[in-house]
Amino acid sequence: MEIAKSKTEQFSFTDRIAVAIATGGGAGFMPKAPGTAGSVVGVLIYLVMTGLHLDLYYLHAIILLFIVGVWAAHRVETFWGHDSQRIVVDEIIGQMIAFSYAAGRFPLSAFYVAVGFGLFRLFDIVKPFPLRRLEKLSGGLGVIADDVGAGLYALGVLTLIVIFFGA
Repeated sequence: MEIAKSKTEQFSFTDRIAVAIATGGGAGFMPKAPGTAGSVVGVLIYLVMTGLHLDLYYLHAIILLFIVGVWAAHRVETFWGHDSQRIVVDEIIGQMIAFSYAAGRFPLSAFYVAVGFGLFRLFDIVKPFPLRRLEKLSGGLGVIADDVGAGLYALGVLTLIVIFFGA
């Protein structure tokens, strides 16, 4: 896994922390579909938090990850470029948002987890209005904002499905 800035530059300890956060613990280094790998990390966080009955803190986890994710994405984009494929913290946050209605209320069945995953990936790829505009924001906020929007779209659709068809 080559993460160096260049052959002559070295990463500082803070850079390494930023890389770990921005890549979702390394998920962003997957050779194929790193964004999907980041979404899987978001699903795993949801499953672990609900499985350990920590869903009371789910919204707190999203907010904390958003704050440190904006910082980390901003820091690593200075040497990888804006919204590099390696940066997947945005997918993790967006995927977590998609499940936020259910967190703390009821556990989602495997079917609804798969539906929520698919909805988020769909909205992240298609980027309905105004997500493309959000993507153009500068810095770490621009990296993450469109995925927050995709997560909100997925949250809305998944919530309606759960309300009409049950969990």
